Amino acid sequence: MQNMCSQAAIADIALFTEQQSDVIEMVARRYPMRVTPYYLGLIREPGDPIYRQCIPAKEELTDASGQPDPLKEDDHSPVSRLHHRYPDRVLLVATNNCAMYCRFCTRKRNISDRTTAITNEELAMVVKYLHDHEEVHDVLISGGDPLTLPLDRLEKIIGAVRSIPHIDIVRIGTRIPCVDPERITEELCTMLKKYHPLYINVQFNSPAEITPRSQRACSMLADAGIQLGNQSVLLKGVNDSPEVMKELVRKLLGMRVKPYYLFIPDMVKGTSHFRTSLETGLQIIHSIQGWMSGMATPQLVIDMENGGGKVPLSPGYMINKEDGKYTFRNFENRIYEYTDFQPCRNPA
Repeated sequence: MQNMCSQAAIADIALFTEQQSDVIEMVARRYPMRVTPYYLGLIREPGDPIYRQCIPAKEELTDASGQPDPLKEDDHSPVSRLHHRYPDRVLLVATNNCAMYCRFCTRKRNISDRTTAITNEELAMVVKYLHDHEEVHDVLISGGDPLTLPLDRLEKIIGAVRSIPHIDIVRIGTRIPCVDPERITEELCTMLKKYHPLYINVQFNSPAEITPRSQRACSMLADAGIQLGNQSVLLKGVNDSPEVMKELVRKLLGMRVKPYYLFIPDMVKGTSHFRTSLETGLQIIHSIQGWMSGMATPQLVIDMENGGGKVPLSPGYMINKEDGKYTFRNFENRIYEYTDFQPCRNPA
């Protein structure tokens, strides 16, 4: 089998019926499909958490809600390939290419875009913009997936960003350790070590994605001194239960990956079948907070439609405030009071 599976190759896999193959082919004409043989091999049955993330579903074509670009990323793009939505940080789209096309992708609109990696001219414009904007201290290199780029090309991009004096933090967003772990090599880790402080945000959404091979990939990155965070998406039928999410965060910590964000799914057209209620997310966080180590608790976040930016969500532990006294409900649903600090006053 080739490095990447396409809808044409699916017909040869015994797991898929003829009817399923027809649906896959029909949907993929609009929203292309790509999945690595490794990730495809994790599927145990149609409709399981792995299947839902990588195999086209007929609901993608019947979704009447959402927008192609709900975060209005293109409205915050001062130069090609760069999104500047927040005051001190930017997103650099290094490539449109991914090892796998996730069916719930925020940038689903770009899946069929044949423009791939950032050009030298585009990179020069990005560098000039960053030089001119000293308020920017943090650059997230994303895509697509930057780790699909050739090693020398990836290093050129990281090196160009790191050369800017006021850039303190460089981050990379990738699903490679999850979907194609063999791409994490000693050569890659040796290169990345040269550009510390460097952070990598991975994405594992299901405990079934954590295998000996993905564990090894994350261990190699951690051994290279790279701090790893995980950005999950809350997905119906994948991880929308406390039991599944608790298993996931426990396994993440076991391979030195800090649960960082749990995203409410973006309002992307063609993805409504993945969405859950906000209350589902809050219940999941409540099931982790206090019952597990604080390191295991991701920040529940909703990225507001129409470019509103990320808003953190948390279960309502404070239930009353009156005259400097606060009433809280703890993780066990017990009630406790706290009296706010009052500075001493000198007698008149």
